[in-house]
Amino acid sequence: MTLDNEQEQPQEENATEEPQQQAPRRQRQSRARQGGGTATAEADPAAAATAPYPRLLDTYRNEIVPAMMAEFGFTNTMRVPRVQKIVVNIGLGEALTNGRAMEAATRDLTTITGQKPIITRARKSIAGFKLRAGNPIGTCVTLRGARMYHFLDRLINTALPRIRDFRGISRRGFDGRGNFSIGLREQIIFPEIDYNQIDRFRGLQVTIITSAENDAESIRLLEMFGMPFVRAD
Repeated sequence: MTLDNEQEQPQEENATEEPQQQAPRRQRQSRARQGGGTATAEADPAAAATAPYPRLLDTYRNEIVPAMMAEFGFTNTMRVPRVQKIVVNIGLGEALTNGRAMEAATRDLTTITGQKPIITRARKSIAGFKLRAGNPIGTCVTLRGARMYHFLDRLINTALPRIRDFRGISRRGFDGRGNFSIGLREQIIFPEIDYNQIDRFRGLQVTIITSAENDAESIRLLEMFGMPFVRAD
């Protein structure tokens, strides 16, 4: 009887240890279902492996960095200007009277950028525009990393050449601190937008934020990426 009891005790201890070891695993799985980044990548490594590599990032590292170091005399690669983020936004004054305008603009911006936008709201009330603080007046997306380079590639090489009577981008969009803004009149210049699925033409603004200290460095950086600026006189 004593031997049987001694043999049964280790089995009971192992039975109590297994749930304790499985508990952290269940917690990781639950985090993955809720959208945890690292757990999702570990659960599906094939999805991360099949993501396309941004070719503009490869161009920046292999071509733009050495060229700008030689042209501007930079001694450190970290001193070379780079694109930090791209902000794309659509202003919607019509959202005050048309409730469906915000939904349509959000759908178009999601299709163009591949990222769900946020809704921007008025900070203060303006009686002349019948605007109250907190009213939705636009939608905005901030792109970083690989998604930013993919959007910049499509903007330069696909969207801008589709503009009617396109003769180049003006250089007046620089703010003096290396950031560049461009206004687009129609969202249909992006091939992802189906002409038959939109309710109306909407303009959007694209702001490219760089780490350049002045406009000369930023202009040269965007020129090397292929931005079709108008020739300087």
